[in-house]
Amino acid sequence: MTLLGNGRIVTPDGVLEAGWVEVTGDRLSGVGAGQPRTPDVDLAGRIVVPGFVDTHVHGGGGASYLSATPEETATAAEFHLSHGTTTTFASLISTTADELAREVAALADLAADGIVAGLHLEGPWLSEVRRGAHDPAVLRPPASAEVERLLALGRGTVRMVTLAPELPGGLDAVRQVVDAGVVAAVGHSDADYDTVLGAVDAGASVATHLFNGMPPLHHRTPGPVGALLEDPRVTVELIADGIHLHPATIAVSVRAAGVDRVSLVTDAMTAAGMSDGTYGLGAQSVRVENGVARLAGGDSIAGSTLTMDAAFRLVVQKAGLTLEQAARVAATTPARVFGMDDVGALVPGRRADLVVLDDSLELLAVMRAGAWVRPL
Repeated sequence: MTLLGNGRIVTPDGVLEAGWVEVTGDRLSGVGAGQPRTPDVDLAGRIVVPGFVDTHVHGGGGASYLSATPEETATAAEFHLSHGTTTTFASLISTTADELAREVAALADLAADGIVAGLHLEGPWLSEVRRGAHDPAVLRPPASAEVERLLALGRGTVRMVTLAPELPGGLDAVRQVVDAGVVAAVGHSDADYDTVLGAVDAGASVATHLFNGMPPLHHRTPGPVGALLEDPRVTVELIADGIHLHPATIAVSVRAAGVDRVSLVTDAMTAAGMSDGTYGLGAQSVRVENGVARLAGGDSIAGSTLTMDAAFRLVVQKAGLTLEQAARVAATTPARVFGMDDVGALVPGRRADLVVLDDSLELLAVMRAGAWVRPL
C-alpha cells in the first residue's frame, strides 16, 4: 500500500487541493483530500491526473503499429506510455484485403497480451475525395464479407471502425459493425449532412478527427462537421496539436459539444518522438519538417508527431480548458465511449494509472497498474 500525498488530485468531481491517492497492488484503493497519514510519496503540490487514453494512434518512437510485429508494437506502446498514455489502441490504415487481415490477426494476439487495449480500423472504406494520407489505390466500398472476416480475425479486439457512410453499402456496414458490438465512426467522408445523420441513426457514434478528412463547415451546407458536432449521440475526436486544429477551433468544439462528448487523440505515426526526416506510413512516404508530418508527394497532413501530454497541455494553456475538463477529454470520455470502466479516472477500484505534472503541465512521472513507468 502506497500513499501519494500533498498533491492536486484531478478527479471527476473536481480538483482536490492538498489531496492524496492510495495505491494497493495495481488498484486505486483510495482518493481524498487532507492527510490521512504521512505520505510515502510527497507530491509537493504537483498535479495528478488519470493516465491518458488514446484511441487513435498509429505508432511512435520510430515504430509503427502497422508492422503488427511484437517488437514494433511494444516500442510504440512504450513510447506513448512514457508520455502518459496508459491505454492505447493500435490504429491501422487502408491497405489491401490480405495485408489488413494479416495485421488484424497479428495485433489481436498482442491485444490479448495487453500490449495494446484494442484495434481501430481507419479504412479502407473511405472517400477518395477526403482520403488524406490514405493510399487511393486500396480504397474501396465496404463489402459485408470483408467486414465480417476482419471482425472475426480480431476475435473481439477490434474496438472501432472508421468509414465513409456515403459509399455504396456504407450504411449497411455501419449497422454490421455496430451489431457486432464495435464502435462505428464517421471519418474521411465527403457525405452531406443528411447522410451523416443517417449513419448516426444506423449506430455510428464517433467522429474520426473532426474537421480533418471531411469538408469544412459551411453555413448552407453543414456537412459532416455540422451533423457530428450537433448530434448528442456522437463523441468527436480532436487532434490537439495546434496544426490539425487551431486552439480556437478546439475551444469552440468543446463548448458546442460539451466535455463529455469530446475525446482527444494524437493520430500519431512512427515519427512521434523522432527527428525530422522521411518515414513510412503504410505504402506512403511521409516527410516530417519541424515536427509536422505530410505526404512526401504533396501537402496532405499524414498523421501527427503528437503525444498526449502535449495535447493535454495545449487544451489547457491555449484552448482554455480547466484541469478537470482536460482530464475528461484526455482520459475519462474516451474510456467511457469504449466501455472501459477500469481506467480513465482517479476513482477507487480502478486501475492505478496516473500522470504527475508540474505547474507548467510538463510531465514528471507516469504510473500504470500501480507500477512507476517513469518515476517521480
